[in-house]
Amino acid sequence: MSYKGLLVKVALPYAEALLESAKDSNAVTKTNQDLSLIFDILSQSTDLKFFLENPLITLVAKKNVLNQLFLNQVDYFVLKFLLVLIDRRRIALLSVIIEKYLDLAYKLDSTIIAEESTATAFTELQQSNIIQKIKELTNSKKVKLEIKIDTNLIGGFTVKIGSKIIDTSLSGKLKQIAFYLNTN
Repeated sequence: MSYKGLLVKVALPYAEALLESAKDSNAVTKTNQDLSLIFDILSQSTDLKFFLENPLITLVAKKNVLNQLFLNQVDYFVLKFLLVLIDRRRIALLSVIIEKYLDLAYKLDSTIIAEESTATAFTELQQSNIIQKIKELTNSKKVKLEIKIDTNLIGGFTVKIGSKIIDTSLSGKLKQIAFYLNTN
């Protein structure tokens, strides 16, 4: 089993338990928002991620930092979950747990997650058109579009829905041409 697979296997029960608790409290939407905020903060702050993952830092210090950061920003229920992760020495898995939780929550809500990489930022109209097209392709009612700017694409965009990738980028077209030329 790969390292990533092992992390997912350990993280999944925590994500499932959090989703069950959120459903019991009728707080799934708020929990989704809170965890998305925490995930964004973790992905932007490598220092915070390193701090939480460092086993040499005491549990009390980690709890104090999380309390100071999130006490007035997230629901107490979510903060309490973070503190439990610290107590069980699973806080290093927080990003994976959040990813699995959001996957489960979106499946529960029949939401498709589409990851879009684009060379330049899209307008609101372009985003809504892509969301509408993804809804038609996947027969889903809701689409969550995660947009990343990737200047390596040169122009155009790529959309990843599960394991399927739609590549309309100039970089992708050039790779296709190069592959065609190399095979003939």
